[in-house]
Amino acid sequence: MFSFERVRRHALLPLAFVAASGLSGCDIFEGDDDPVVITPPPLVVQQFKLQVLHASADAPAVNVLVNGNETLSNVDFKEGSGQLTLDEGDYDIQVDGIVPSGTATVIGPATLSFLPNRLYSVIAINDVAAIEPLVIEQPDDAVPAGSVRARVVHAAPGAPEVDVYVTAPGADLTAEMPLGTFEFGGDLGPVEVAAGDYQIRVTAAGDAAAVVFDSGTVALADGANLLLAAVTNTGTGDAPISLALLDGTGSSEILDVDTPADLRVIHASPDAPAVDVIANDDFAAPLVEDLAFPNVTGFLSVPPADYNVKVTPADNAGVIVIDADLTLEAAQTYSVLAVGLLADIEPLVLAEDPRPVATAAKVRIVHGAPSAPNVDIYVTAQGADITEATPAFTDIPFQASTGFVELDAGDYDVTVTVAGDNTAIAIGPASITIGAGGVYTAIARDATGGGGPFGLILADDFVAMPE
Repeated sequence: MFSFERVRRHALLPLAFVAASGLSGCDIFEGDDDPVVITPPPLVVQQFKLQVLHASADAPAVNVLVNGNETLSNVDFKEGSGQLTLDEGDYDIQVDGIVPSGTATVIGPATLSFLPNRLYSVIAINDVAAIEPLVIEQPDDAVPAGSVRARVVHAAPGAPEVDVYVTAPGADLTAEMPLGTFEFGGDLGPVEVAAGDYQIRVTAAGDAAAVVFDSGTVALADGANLLLAAVTNTGTGDAPISLALLDGTGSSEILDVDTPADLRVIHASPDAPAVDVIANDDFAAPLVEDLAFPNVTGFLSVPPADYNVKVTPADNAGVIVIDADLTLEAAQTYSVLAVGLLADIEPLVLAEDPRPVATAAKVRIVHGAPSAPNVDIYVTAQGADITEATPAFTDIPFQASTGFVELDAGDYDVTVTVAGDNTAIAIGPASITIGAGGVYTAIARDATGGGGPFGLILADDFVAMPE
């Protein structure tokens, strides 16, 4: 007979008895009547959160592998992930740099233990030759309403020990206490402050007047859980650092308030005279003076803004051959080429990518020869026969660019042919030598006056090629 009292007594058996009996999973007690089945509660798997930041200034873009699986792809310097939710336990973390020949492991694989209800930030820091993971751990608690939680990391190996101030906008630093003082590899916080507008300033340690970074006014949103990493500034301006920010969904960058844009001008119009470049109708103070074909200016720092740019013959400011509007953004670098024959001269604006990568040379080729048709471009070992080679770039039209391509350091021949005909050589083979960490631009051009023979304008880290 079924007995409710007997079931109740079995259900209240001490746990020690159950363990000693070797029972597991779904266990059965047999008595005088029907068997009684007791199912233990399911095991609750607890979780943690993980975010990743690339903070190695001269390292290439990377892939991040978790337990051998590529979890994040093509993460570049100053870029980071959102927060990934994973089950607690041990994980193998590996970072592979993307190099011209494929990938090369630069960190790990390292086995890391992750506890539940924690937020882990794994940051790739230091120069690529000494790259290492910095792991920051903190509780994964909800941010109180009306507050912002922030953690600050010093991830700029070239910067000395610094003080960090997070204040109301415009506050006098001599009357403020720093959030803390730290050196490379150190971190401050997490701290919680009321959501609102703040100014983040970094100074030399112990000297509130020696400001090396000033964010200006930044809005910190209610409920945000932020990681702020001071990273090496590889862009424009004099500030040694910028701030890479992770907010749980992705990454962004906070620039120094005075970060300029950088601009250079390249005269690539073969039959145009030497020119002046005028910004915003300031004819009394040209931005560039007396620039002749096929020369290249250095980079000029200008405030980020909208500009009207006019190009005139150097000896006749009344004749305007180019009149164009440009938008130049903070931290961005641009080249403006005057291209085409004089009758059709126009500006070609190219975005630059000046950050050096220690593992490769960055090379870009631009079709700037108005008299040449679409072309194929071969990049081969010096002395190689291109008749059996595959072009690196095909059917490139006038004014098009290959973009920056990473190549192994070494000696190469660059040969430009009419598209589809590797016997119709327009330029080359031109021998070039490129080094890891170099940035190189080659612009195909007409001869002076227009037409052939065609040549190259070499810029950036190339040794200048004479006319």
